[in-house]
Amino acid sequence: MADNQGNQLAKNYHLDNPQTSSQGSGGFFLKGAGHCDWGLQSRLARMFRPASGNTVMLAFDHGYIMGPTSGLERLDLVIPPLIPFVDVLMATRGALRSSIPPTQPKPVCLRVNYDSSVLYDDMSLGGGLACDIRNAVRMHADCMAVQTFIGAPGEKNSLELLSRTVDAGLDYGIPTLGVVAVGKQMARDEKFFLLATRLLAETGCHLVKSYYCEGFERVAAACPVPIVIAGGKKLPELDALLMCERAINEGARGVDMGRNIFQSENPAAMCRAVAKVVHEKHTAKQAHELFLNLCN
Repeated sequence: MADNQGNQLAKNYHLDNPQTSSQGSGGFFLKGAGHCDWGLQSRLARMFRPASGNTVMLAFDHGYIMGPTSGLERLDLVIPPLIPFVDVLMATRGALRSSIPPTQPKPVCLRVNYDSSVLYDDMSLGGGLACDIRNAVRMHADCMAVQTFIGAPGEKNSLELLSRTVDAGLDYGIPTLGVVAVGKQMARDEKFFLLATRLLAETGCHLVKSYYCEGFERVAAACPVPIVIAGGKKLPELDALLMCERAINEGARGVDMGRNIFQSENPAAMCRAVAKVVHEKHTAKQAHELFLNLCN
């Protein structure tokens, strides 16, 4: 039985031999999904561009714990103009039903859990299921997102919710995104993200949302399913693009950005700049020049 004391430090990540379609993906272009059924692969192929293997997700689910945060005061005015420039929308069912036209063509990653609000001392406690599989199907979800709290008091409950969501989604060919939450007292370092991303993948989710960190290439290599990085707090545009560039070069399969897009001085221009890095391997400097040109 594995235990914390007897666990030896991992060190051989074979960074010169990345996982490919011939190594566990059954010919499908996304690692870890080669043995999934046709419907699930079809949804993943809508979310990730087959040409690049990457995705730009627009996260605007912040209100489910933060309320009307800066830049998201009016979902109906802010989000629809950005839809043409991203690959996936990540939101709650309430935001989608109230503010997003059902005629929009982009796939949806649906937040299906609820957590305690920012007023609560420990957000990992008190969460649960906010949208069951029947409602996810009715919302035409292409993916379901569940927040997890590895190393926090709410770890057990969040992992159980993730497992139940994976099981329910498999019945309908809907993939699950496991989200790595990082509490105020938790270290955002390689050791933590190696553990959290691998744990979520082995629990059964088909992709993982995590944060960029030093040593990210090892985190990405050790995770057998694609990782998309969270944008996190608002950064200067060039810094956010540098984070994207480094993450993609080190194995991330995309980004799930919120505040670094909708709090930008020009959200549409930032979407297009991020897409250049994620899909066309532009450098952060090149993408930032595009951003400035579009702003002018």
